[in-house]
Amino acid sequence: MALVVGVDAGGTASRAVLATTGGAIVGRGHAGPGNPLTAGPGPAAAAVAAAVRAALRGHDPAAVCAATLGIAGPEAPFAPALAALGITAPVTVVGDVVTAFAAGSSAASGTVLIAGTGAIAAAIRDHTVVRTSDGLGWLLGDEGSGRWLGLQAVRTAVRAWDTPFAAQVATHAGVATADAMVYWAQALPWERIGALAPLVCAAARAGDPHATSLVVRASAHLLATLDDAHASGPVVLGGGLLTGDTPVRDGVVRALHGRGCHPRTARDPAAGAAWLAARPLSDRSPRALHDALSGTS
Repeated sequence: MALVVGVDAGGTASRAVLATTGGAIVGRGHAGPGNPLTAGPGPAAAAVAAAVRAALRGHDPAAVCAATLGIAGPEAPFAPALAALGITAPVTVVGDVVTAFAAGSSAASGTVLIAGTGAIAAAIRDHTVVRTSDGLGWLLGDEGSGRWLGLQAVRTAVRAWDTPFAAQVATHAGVATADAMVYWAQALPWERIGALAPLVCAAARAGDPHATSLVVRASAHLLATLDDAHASGPVVLGGGLLTGDTPVRDGVVRALHGRGCHPRTARDPAAGAAWLAARPLSDRSPRALHDALSGTS
């Protein structure tokens, strides 16, 4: 049985899919952060290998014919890490925007908009990135992302301290005064700041005016990012803010529907990576193979 490996390696976790070239998923694995920029090249490669090892459980590594890894960040020793598991097949590393697009469409070209911890849009042509917009990190961009939402929530709270919204943010931060919030934020507790995004979304759903304003601004930023990168073909939405049931997704989808665009959703980037690996080896059509692996075509 010929097998392929697909990996989605992010700043929070690494996920691996083991599949046949016919499109059957036969194993899954999960491990720690696999982004070399945030975890470091060595630890990132080790995390990816751990996720693949878990997906391989009970299967022969020598049966793997190809592996595709979707990763944002610099080079890391991924091929040697997989070779240590017994996988000697070619390892292809692509941007995580490519695997996110592949997770939502079997088309070769189109546009993907991702909003998770960060935010980026990319124009894809023949499964290659030809243009990007944003993806600049919290200091210079990532507008509309989860971290952006969290940071804006803190900024709003210290400026409107005597509001219910500020009270929710203060409780999350564990502070009692605006000055304490300032000191808390100056320490840059980025995981805690990013974790405010669900609070903002929930408050917006409940009708809080401050949270609603932030969600509207986030959706507008993401639409502007998409417009800056937009190419012909399908639009795929990825990342937790745009694949989950959030008011940010609602705002983006509503605006796109108003333009006559009906976006698709990236369901499983690891499966998208497996599809990219299996596509040249499979006797099934690209669309049939995509349907089998992800059901999003």
